[in-house]
Amino acid sequence: MTQLQTIDLTAAAPRERGTQYGEAARAPIERSLAFYSESVARKTGLPWAEVTARSTQWVPLIEGFAPDLLEEIRGIALGANRSLEEILTLNVRGELLRGDVFGTATNNNDDDGCTSFALLPAANPLGRVYAGQNWDLYSGVADTVVVLRITQPGKPTIIGHVEAGQVARHGANSAGIALNANGLGAGFGPGAGIPGTVVRRTVLECWDFHDALQVIFDAKQSLSSNLLLTHRDGFAIDIETTPGRNNWMYPTDGLLVHGNHFQSFVPEQVNDSYKPFSVDSLYRLPRVEEGLARLRADGTSEEAVARIVQATMSDHFGHPNAVCEHSDPRRHELDRNETIVSSLVDLTTGSYRLTPGLPCSNSYQQVPWNLYDGPGPEDRPDVPAPTAVLAGRG
Repeated sequence: MTQLQTIDLTAAAPRERGTQYGEAARAPIERSLAFYSESVARKTGLPWAEVTARSTQWVPLIEGFAPDLLEEIRGIALGANRSLEEILTLNVRGELLRGDVFGTATNNNDDDGCTSFALLPAANPLGRVYAGQNWDLYSGVADTVVVLRITQPGKPTIIGHVEAGQVARHGANSAGIALNANGLGAGFGPGAGIPGTVVRRTVLECWDFHDALQVIFDAKQSLSSNLLLTHRDGFAIDIETTPGRNNWMYPTDGLLVHGNHFQSFVPEQVNDSYKPFSVDSLYRLPRVEEGLARLRADGTSEEAVARIVQATMSDHFGHPNAVCEHSDPRRHELDRNETIVSSLVDLTTGSYRLTPGLPCSNSYQQVPWNLYDGPGPEDRPDVPAPTAVLAGRG
């Protein structure tokens, strides 16, 4: 049975933690760089060496927003025996492939996408809180996914699944906050912003929803992206972020599903010409909503929940461009996408499950850690937890 590589990052100092990461993930980082050296160069029209050299423009942006993460990225480069510029490029690959930060791109409208969801107690008989997603990405990096547990002094412990070398992508923390992300297309013109990987990691380092939302609204990004936040106390909110304004939406009857098109508004900058960059998002959304709605009656056990979620996220309507996306041979080999991981996180119990590949042919596997093995709200060093939180944490 295929297993995803798991890496437990325990070093207290950012650079040492990054070095630990880079050493453990050296092989998949090599594979990722080999793919993106062709893919990014093709998208930007620039030689790979020039792309990596230009990645240094993100150094002051990251340093001003999250200096510890810049140190961690330096450590990843050191541990992986690669240059800082190469690891920076991995962490801004979304901006390079979806945006036009160099003003050189001629094709940044590839059709791919992810489908994420939040399931609150009102949506399942178990009364639990779930967060999950089909993560669709380039077939060429399917074998680069690693699962991280990140332990940091004074911060919640994070469990997340990422492309090797990146500081974050999707995950949850021991304070009970989960983050799932979806692309929404390109930004509104050239220019660099805070990388999405850095924003997401900073969100996952937060103890509470207030701070997590503050991170999102404070960050000036260059891409439009969707961030779905779910909390173990039974709250979820979806933020559609853009380089301009953001908008948001809430669950309906305990269920919130998001694809790759704007669902709460269309930014005024693209209003006259907007069309979803991933048109299959228009049918993936209702297909997943319909499938997950079955949980209200039939999700009567953990096994039933996993079975219904897996069946829903394995939906092949519109194949190969479906909820469970398969590689489309009609596309250029560097543009072929597939579901590389499906995730199901139980924020009530701390269970974190993933499929190592397509959900239609791989079962959910439990990672070797529980979310709540790390510090909870009562352990945060800055603000005392209220008595109700202390009494309610199990």
